[in-house]
Amino acid sequence: MPLRRDQDGAGGDLKAVFRFYEELNDFLPPERRRQEFSATCARAATTKHMIEALGVPHTEVELILVNGVSVGFDRLLCEGDRVAVYPRFEAFDVTPLLRVRAAPLRVTRFVADAHLGGLAHLLRMAGFDTLYRNDYDDPELADISIREERILLTRDRELLKLRGITHGCYVHTLKPELQFREIVERLDLRRSIKPFSLCLECNRPLRPIDKAEVLDRLPPAVRLKHEQFTTCDVCERIYWQGSHWQRMQSLLNDVMHPGVGEGRT
Repeated sequence: MPLRRDQDGAGGDLKAVFRFYEELNDFLPPERRRQEFSATCARAATTKHMIEALGVPHTEVELILVNGVSVGFDRLLCEGDRVAVYPRFEAFDVTPLLRVRAAPLRVTRFVADAHLGGLAHLLRMAGFDTLYRNDYDDPELADISIREERILLTRDRELLKLRGITHGCYVHTLKPELQFREIVERLDLRRSIKPFSLCLECNRPLRPIDKAEVLDRLPPAVRLKHEQFTTCDVCERIYWQGSHWQRMQSLLNDVMHPGVGEGRT
């Protein structure tokens, strides 16, 4: 591979100017956020290498412009390059500009790491196919994400840097309800929500079932109060619109219709 030359004509490290946009700034130290900054790049460094060296997982990136031209992760950096790095775009389709992957990240199937069980539960509640086990190790999570084209959800930045992973989201917040809101907003999922269509335990589809078929399996109070039921044909759990359902419905309404009711006295 031929050496590139610095401005003085000698071999060695080179300088490039970087600017990260929107939520990508959360991965940077405060002094580098929302502004251009110069960084030293190793000879033959690629855009992917430098973006991750600066702390941003490549799975968070949707578009890279070098000197105003869309490039891929394998673009070698040159002295004086100006690099603009963007996250996923929700307001418009950037497919014609993409070089980092074949299509925008709009796959709505997930696999969640061991620390995101609460989030996985809420995503299933909203109808999103979400694999979760608390004993998945990192190689297994990466393999599932790559093989099944699932978005990998994690709070481990290093996991998202593993080779081969293209669909992934770093989850910033800590509480499951906030994590759920974050993912719905970041991936623009509101129109794809199909509430209570998947089993919360095994992630399989639910179907309506007649009360008479499950009558002997219902608690006495449920027999008296409820008439509509769904069931999972895999784990055979039965669901009805009890207090837990009402709490989840309230969360879904709030997420699907943000701002409704605000400002009322």
